[in-house]
Amino acid sequence: MSGHSKWSSIKRKKAVIDAKRGRIFTKLIREITVATRLGGGDEEANSRLRQGILIAKEANMPADNIKRAILRGTGELPGIVYEEAVFEGYGPGGVAIYLEVMTDNRKRTVAEIRHLMTRFGGNLGESGCVSWMFEKKGLITIEKNNVTEDDLLETVINSGGDDFSEEEDVFEIEMPPEKLHNVRSQLESDGFKVLTAEVVMIPQNTVNVEGDSVGSLLKLMNALEEHDDVHSVSANFNIDDDVLEGVE
Repeated sequence: MSGHSKWSSIKRKKAVIDAKRGRIFTKLIREITVATRLGGGDEEANSRLRQGILIAKEANMPADNIKRAILRGTGELPGIVYEEAVFEGYGPGGVAIYLEVMTDNRKRTVAEIRHLMTRFGGNLGESGCVSWMFEKKGLITIEKNNVTEDDLLETVINSGGDDFSEEEDVFEIEMPPEKLHNVRSQLESDGFKVLTAEVVMIPQNTVNVEGDSVGSLLKLMNALEEHDDVHSVSANFNIDDDVLEGVE
C-alpha cells in the first residue's frame, strides 16, 4: 500500500487537535454546514455529513453547535455561505502541497495562502500542478494493543477495506472514501478501538527532506494548518525520524 502521509502522522503524535480545539471546532462547523448544504440534513442519506458529525462528537463538540451548523446548511438559520476550493503548490525541498479550503472570500484566502507559502520558502502553483500526485482515500487508525494481523485482515476484507499497514503504535487501514463508514462500523463491531477516521489525500510518492528545509517546511505546514479557511493539508514529504526529533 502507499502508506500514510508523514504530516498526518506528525499531527497525530503531537495531538494537534486537542491543543487547538477551538480552531478545530470552527473548521468542523464549516464542514458540517457545507456538507448539509450540498447533500441535505439527513445524516443517514448524506455520508459526508455523517462523517463530519462523527468527527465533531469525537472532538467533544456540543450537540447544540452541531445542530446549529446543520440548520445553517439547510437554510433554516441564517449564516455565511462558504465556497469550497483547492489550492496547490510547492514547499521547501520541492514538496508538493495540496490544500482544501472553505472560504467566504476566495480573493482574500488566495492572497493569505500565497503570503504564507512565500514567507516559508514555498510558492502557490496553478490548478492541477500537484493533484496528480495524490489519491483520495478513506483512512482509519486503530490501536495496536492486542490486535493480531490475521484478525484485522479478516475484518478489513469483509468490510470493504483495501489494505492496512503497521505504523509504530497503530495500524492504518486504507479504503475507498465511500467505504469509510462501513469499515469503521465493522471495526468497532469487532472490538477494535478506532482512533481516527477521515478522508485524506495520500501521496503516491514522497520527497525526502533534509537540512534547513526541514524546519522551514514544518513551519509552513503548521501555518497552513492553523489558517481558519484551510480545511485540510496534504503533502508528499518524508523526514527521517532522527532528523525530526532534532527539529522538535
